[in-house]
Amino acid sequence: MPLVTTKEMFKKAYEGGYAIGAFNVNNMELVQGIVEAGIENNAPLILQVSAGARKYAKHNYLVHLVQAAVEECNLPIALHLDHGDGFDICKACVDGGFTSVMIDASKYPFEQNIEITRKVVEYAHERGVVVEAELGKLAGIEDDVNVSAEDSCYTHPDEVEEFVSRTGVDSLAIAIGTSHGAFKFKGTPRLRFDILEEVSRRLPQFPIVLHGASSVMPEYVKIIEQYGGQMPGAQGVPEELLRKAASMAVCKINIDSDLRLAVTAAVRKHLYENPTHFDPRQYLAPAREAVKEVVSHKLIHVLGCNGKA
Repeated sequence: MPLVTTKEMFKKAYEGGYAIGAFNVNNMELVQGIVEAGIENNAPLILQVSAGARKYAKHNYLVHLVQAAVEECNLPIALHLDHGDGFDICKACVDGGFTSVMIDASKYPFEQNIEITRKVVEYAHERGVVVEAELGKLAGIEDDVNVSAEDSCYTHPDEVEEFVSRTGVDSLAIAIGTSHGAFKFKGTPRLRFDILEEVSRRLPQFPIVLHGASSVMPEYVKIIEQYGGQMPGAQGVPEELLRKAASMAVCKINIDSDLRLAVTAAVRKHLYENPTHFDPRQYLAPAREAVKEVVSHKLIHVLGCNGKA
Protein backbone atom coordinates (compact mmCIF):
# COMPACT_ATOMS: atom_id res chain seq x y z
CA MET A 1 0.00 0.00 0.00
CA PRO A 2 1.48 3.41 -0.94
CA LEU A 3 1.47 6.45 1.31
CA VAL A 4 -2.02 7.92 1.62
CA THR A 5 -3.51 11.30 2.47
CA THR A 6 -5.55 11.82 5.63
CA LYS A 7 -8.87 12.49 3.86
CA GLU A 8 -10.31 8.99 4.08
CA MET A 9 -8.75 8.44 7.51
CA PHE A 10 -10.47 11.52 8.92
CA LYS A 11 -13.82 10.71 7.31
CA LYS A 12 -13.84 7.29 8.99
CA ALA A 13 -12.58 8.73 12.29
CA TYR A 14 -15.28 11.43 12.40
CA GLU A 15 -18.02 8.92 11.68
CA GLY A 16 -16.58 6.36 14.10
CA GLY A 17 -15.94 8.65 17.05
CA TYR A 18 -12.21 8.05 17.30
CA ALA A 19 -9.01 9.91 16.35
CA ILE A 20 -5.86 9.07 14.41
CA GLY A 21 -2.52 9.36 16.17
CA ALA A 22 0.02 11.70 14.60
CA PHE A 23 3.40 10.62 15.97
CA ASN A 24 6.55 12.69 15.46
CA VAL A 25 9.54 10.89 13.99
CA ASN A 26 13.20 11.86 13.62
CA ASN A 27 15.11 8.56 13.52
CA MET A 28 14.77 4.90 12.57
CA GLU A 29 13.91 3.58 16.02
CA LEU A 30 10.95 5.92 16.38
CA VAL A 31 9.60 4.94 12.96
CA GLN A 32 10.03 1.24 13.72
CA GLY A 33 8.47 1.39 17.19
CA ILE A 34 5.44 3.34 15.97
CA VAL A 35 4.84 1.12 12.96
CA GLU A 36 5.27 -2.10 14.95
CA ALA A 37 2.57 -0.87 17.32
CA GLY A 38 0.37 -0.01 14.35
CA ILE A 39 0.79 -3.49 12.89
CA GLU A 40 -0.02 -5.22 16.19
CA ASN A 41 -3.13 -3.08 16.66
CA ASN A 42 -4.19 -2.87 13.00
CA ALA A 43 -4.35 0.92 13.23
CA PRO A 44 -3.93 3.72 10.68
CA LEU A 45 -0.97 6.00 11.35
CA ILE A 46 0.22 9.51 10.66
CA LEU A 47 4.00 9.84 10.81
CA GLN A 48 4.84 13.50 11.09
CA VAL A 49 8.06 15.41 10.68
CA SER A 50 8.78 18.81 12.19
CA ALA A 51 11.10 21.45 10.79
CA GLY A 52 13.54 20.52 13.54
CA ALA A 53 13.46 16.86 12.54
CA ARG A 54 14.18 17.80 8.90
CA LYS A 55 17.21 19.77 10.05
CA TYR A 56 18.41 16.93 12.26
CA ALA A 57 17.85 13.86 10.09
CA LYS A 58 17.49 15.47 6.62
CA HIS A 59 14.43 15.32 4.42
CA ASN A 60 15.42 12.39 2.20
CA TYR A 61 16.48 10.15 5.07
CA LEU A 62 13.12 10.62 6.78
CA VAL A 63 11.08 10.12 3.61
CA HIS A 64 12.90 6.89 2.83
CA LEU A 65 12.55 5.63 6.40
CA VAL A 66 8.80 6.11 6.15
CA GLN A 67 8.69 4.54 2.71
CA ALA A 68 10.55 1.53 4.12
CA ALA A 69 7.92 1.30 6.86
CA VAL A 70 5.16 1.32 4.25
CA GLU A 71 6.87 -1.59 2.47
CA GLU A 72 6.97 -3.54 5.75
CA CYS A 73 3.26 -3.34 6.47
CA ASN A 74 -0.17 -3.05 4.89
CA LEU A 75 -1.38 -0.11 6.95
CA PRO A 76 -2.69 3.24 5.72
CA ILE A 77 0.14 5.64 6.57
CA ALA A 78 0.27 9.37 5.86
CA LEU A 79 3.51 11.38 5.90
CA HIS A 80 2.80 14.81 7.35
CA LEU A 81 4.77 18.03 7.84
CA ASP A 82 4.19 19.31 11.38
CA HIS A 83 4.21 23.10 11.93
CA GLY A 84 5.46 24.31 8.60
CA ASP A 85 6.10 28.00 9.25
CA GLY A 86 5.92 29.27 5.68
CA PHE A 87 5.23 28.50 2.04
CA ASP A 88 8.77 27.38 1.19
CA ILE A 89 8.99 24.48 3.65
CA CYS A 90 5.47 23.35 2.75
CA LYS A 91 6.37 23.44 -0.96
CA ALA A 92 9.56 21.47 -0.33
CA CYS A 93 7.59 18.76 1.49
CA VAL A 94 4.83 18.65 -1.14
CA ASP A 95 7.47 18.31 -3.85
CA GLY A 96 9.47 15.85 -1.75
CA GLY A 97 6.92 13.09 -1.21
CA PHE A 98 4.80 14.17 1.76
CA THR A 99 1.07 13.46 1.47
CA SER A 100 0.00 16.08 4.01
CA VAL A 101 1.41 19.38 5.23
CA MET A 102 0.58 21.79 8.02
CA ILE A 103 1.00 25.48 7.43
CA ASP A 104 1.12 27.20 10.82
CA ALA A 105 0.65 30.91 10.26
CA SER A 106 -1.21 31.33 13.56
CA LYS A 107 1.37 33.84 14.82
CA TYR A 108 0.19 36.32 12.18
CA PRO A 109 -2.98 38.43 12.18
CA PHE A 110 -6.13 36.74 10.89
CA GLU A 111 -6.02 38.15 7.36
CA GLN A 112 -2.34 37.32 6.92
CA ASN A 113 -2.93 33.80 8.25
CA ILE A 114 -5.61 33.37 5.58
CA GLU A 115 -3.37 34.72 2.82
CA ILE A 116 -0.42 32.45 3.67
CA THR A 117 -2.61 29.42 4.23
CA ARG A 118 -4.53 29.87 0.98
CA LYS A 119 -1.26 30.03 -0.99
CA VAL A 120 -0.13 26.71 0.49
CA VAL A 121 -3.54 25.12 -0.10
CA GLU A 122 -3.59 26.12 -3.76
CA TYR A 123 -0.12 24.68 -4.36
CA ALA A 124 -0.73 21.47 -2.39
CA HIS A 125 -4.18 20.68 -3.76
CA GLU A 126 -2.93 20.96 -7.33
CA ARG A 127 -0.55 18.11 -6.47
CA GLY A 128 -2.94 15.91 -4.49
CA VAL A 129 -1.62 16.85 -1.04
CA VAL A 130 -3.91 17.81 1.86
CA VAL A 131 -3.36 20.78 4.16
CA GLU A 132 -3.84 21.43 7.88
CA ALA A 133 -3.81 24.96 9.30
CA GLU A 134 -4.09 26.50 12.76
CA LEU A 135 -6.26 29.12 14.43
CA GLY A 136 -5.36 30.18 17.96
CA LYS A 137 -1.94 29.89 19.61
CA LEU A 138 -0.79 27.02 21.83
CA ALA A 139 1.66 27.83 24.57
CA GLY A 140 4.83 25.82 25.06
CA ILE A 141 8.03 24.80 23.29
CA GLU A 142 8.49 22.13 20.64
CA ASP A 143 11.47 22.32 18.28
CA ASP A 144 11.14 25.68 16.49
CA VAL A 145 7.71 26.44 17.98
CA ASN A 146 8.00 28.64 21.08
CA VAL A 147 4.94 30.50 22.37
CA SER A 148 4.81 32.02 25.86
CA ALA A 149 1.75 31.64 28.06
CA GLU A 150 1.17 35.37 27.72
CA ASP A 151 1.10 35.16 23.92
CA SER A 152 -1.11 32.06 23.71
CA CYS A 153 -4.81 32.37 23.00
CA TYR A 154 -7.84 30.16 22.52
CA THR A 155 -9.39 29.73 19.10
CA HIS A 156 -12.32 32.07 18.47
CA PRO A 157 -15.21 29.94 17.13
CA ASP A 158 -16.68 32.93 15.29
CA GLU A 159 -13.61 32.94 12.99
CA VAL A 160 -13.51 29.31 11.93
CA GLU A 161 -16.16 29.33 9.18
CA GLU A 162 -14.62 32.27 7.38
CA PHE A 163 -11.13 30.87 7.75
CA VAL A 164 -12.01 27.45 6.33
CA SER A 165 -14.14 28.80 3.48
CA ARG A 166 -11.56 31.36 2.38
CA THR A 167 -8.53 29.07 2.62
CA GLY A 168 -9.93 25.70 1.54
CA VAL A 169 -7.98 23.81 4.21
CA ASP A 170 -8.72 20.14 4.83
CA SER A 171 -8.38 20.15 8.63
CA LEU A 172 -7.99 22.73 11.37
CA ALA A 173 -5.86 22.72 14.51
CA ILE A 174 -7.51 24.66 17.33
CA ALA A 175 -6.38 25.85 20.76
CA ILE A 176 -8.61 24.64 23.61
CA GLY A 177 -6.06 24.35 26.42
CA THR A 178 -3.39 21.89 25.32
CA SER A 179 0.21 23.07 24.99
CA HIS A 180 3.52 21.85 23.61
CA GLY A 181 6.12 20.18 25.76
CA ALA A 182 6.05 18.25 29.04
CA PHE A 183 5.15 21.15 31.35
CA LYS A 184 1.61 21.95 30.27
CA PHE A 185 -0.34 23.02 33.34
CA LYS A 186 -0.01 24.80 36.63
CA GLY A 187 -2.93 23.56 38.66
CA THR A 188 -5.77 21.35 37.49
CA PRO A 189 -5.61 20.43 33.81
CA ARG A 190 -8.72 21.32 31.82
CA LEU A 191 -9.75 21.61 28.21
CA ARG A 192 -12.30 24.04 26.77
CA PHE A 193 -14.81 21.57 25.41
CA ASP A 194 -17.27 24.42 25.01
CA ILE A 195 -14.99 25.86 22.31
CA LEU A 196 -14.66 22.45 20.64
CA GLU A 197 -18.43 21.99 20.64
CA GLU A 198 -19.04 25.43 19.15
CA VAL A 199 -16.37 24.91 16.49
CA SER A 200 -17.87 21.56 15.50
CA ARG A 201 -21.34 23.13 15.37
CA ARG A 202 -20.07 25.78 12.98
CA LEU A 203 -18.00 23.27 10.97
CA PRO A 204 -20.13 20.11 10.82
CA GLN A 205 -18.30 16.94 9.74
CA PHE A 206 -15.03 18.88 9.52
CA PRO A 207 -11.87 17.28 11.00
CA ILE A 208 -10.38 19.09 13.99
CA VAL A 209 -6.81 18.59 15.23
CA LEU A 210 -5.31 18.80 18.73
CA HIS A 211 -1.63 19.68 19.09
CA GLY A 212 0.33 19.47 22.34
CA ALA A 213 -1.68 16.44 23.46
CA SER A 214 0.90 14.24 25.17
CA SER A 215 -0.12 12.99 28.59
CA VAL A 216 3.43 13.10 30.04
CA MET A 217 3.04 9.51 31.19
CA PRO A 218 4.10 9.44 34.87
CA GLU A 219 5.78 6.04 34.70
CA TYR A 220 8.40 7.42 32.32
CA VAL A 221 8.86 10.63 34.28
CA LYS A 222 9.49 8.46 37.36
CA ILE A 223 12.13 6.37 35.56
CA ILE A 224 13.90 9.47 34.23
CA GLU A 225 14.08 10.97 37.72
CA GLN A 226 15.08 7.63 39.25
CA TYR A 227 18.09 7.44 36.96
CA GLY A 228 19.40 10.96 37.31
CA GLY A 229 17.05 13.18 35.33
CA GLN A 230 15.06 16.12 36.65
CA MET A 231 11.48 16.85 35.58
CA PRO A 232 9.83 18.66 38.50
CA GLY A 233 6.29 19.76 37.75
CA ALA A 234 5.94 17.81 34.50
CA GLN A 235 2.23 17.39 33.84
CA GLY A 236 0.37 16.52 30.67
CA VAL A 237 -3.19 16.28 29.42
CA PRO A 238 -5.22 13.61 31.27
CA GLU A 239 -5.99 10.78 28.89
CA GLU A 240 -9.68 10.76 29.70
CA LEU A 241 -9.94 14.32 28.38
CA LEU A 242 -8.20 13.32 25.15
CA ARG A 243 -10.49 10.31 24.73
CA LYS A 244 -13.48 12.60 25.12
CA ALA A 245 -12.09 14.94 22.47
CA ALA A 246 -11.50 11.96 20.16
CA SER A 247 -15.14 10.95 20.53
CA MET A 248 -16.21 14.41 19.36
CA ALA A 249 -14.93 16.33 16.31
CA VAL A 250 -11.21 15.75 16.91
CA CYS A 251 -9.89 13.40 14.21
CA LYS A 252 -6.13 13.86 14.72
CA ILE A 253 -4.21 14.03 18.00
CA ASN A 254 -0.51 14.88 17.95
CA ILE A 255 1.81 12.94 20.25
CA ASP A 256 5.49 13.81 20.56
CA SER A 257 6.59 14.49 24.15
CA ASP A 258 5.41 11.07 25.37
CA LEU A 259 7.64 9.41 22.76
CA ARG A 260 10.63 11.53 23.81
CA LEU A 261 10.03 10.66 27.46
CA ALA A 262 9.77 6.94 26.69
CA VAL A 263 13.03 6.97 24.72
CA THR A 264 14.87 8.99 27.36
CA ALA A 265 13.63 6.78 30.19
CA ALA A 266 14.64 3.58 28.41
CA VAL A 267 18.11 4.86 27.49
CA ARG A 268 18.79 6.26 30.97
CA LYS A 269 17.70 3.04 32.65
CA HIS A 270 19.68 0.81 30.30
CA LEU A 271 22.93 2.75 30.61
CA TYR A 272 22.60 3.02 34.39
CA GLU A 273 22.12 -0.74 34.70
CA ASN A 274 24.74 -1.52 32.03
CA PRO A 275 27.48 1.10 32.46
CA THR A 276 29.95 -0.76 30.23
CA HIS A 277 27.67 -0.79 27.18
CA PHE A 278 28.73 1.50 24.35
CA ASP A 279 27.00 -0.05 21.33
CA PRO A 280 24.02 2.16 20.34
CA ARG A 281 22.07 -0.95 19.37
CA GLN A 282 22.19 -2.09 22.98
CA TYR A 283 20.40 0.99 24.35
CA LEU A 284 18.34 1.96 21.33
CA ALA A 285 16.63 -1.44 21.20
CA PRO A 286 14.87 -0.90 24.57
CA ALA A 287 14.10 2.66 23.48
CA ARG A 288 12.37 1.32 20.38
CA GLU A 289 10.40 -1.13 22.50
CA ALA A 290 9.34 1.67 24.85
CA VAL A 291 8.05 3.68 21.86
CA LYS A 292 6.07 0.66 20.72
CA GLU A 293 4.51 0.28 24.18
CA VAL A 294 3.53 3.96 24.36
CA VAL A 295 2.00 3.98 20.89
CA SER A 296 0.06 0.76 21.53
CA HIS A 297 -1.35 2.27 24.69
CA LYS A 298 -2.36 5.45 22.88
CA LEU A 299 -3.96 3.61 19.97
CA ILE A 300 -6.17 1.57 22.28
CA HIS A 301 -6.87 3.71 25.33
CA VAL A 302 -6.71 7.30 24.04
CA LEU A 303 -7.34 7.40 20.31
CA GLY A 304 -9.63 4.38 19.97
CA CYS A 305 -8.32 3.68 16.45
CA ASN A 306 -7.09 0.12 17.06
CA GLY A 307 -8.65 -2.25 14.56
CA LYS A 308 -9.58 0.64 12.24
CA ALA A 309 -6.95 0.20 9.52
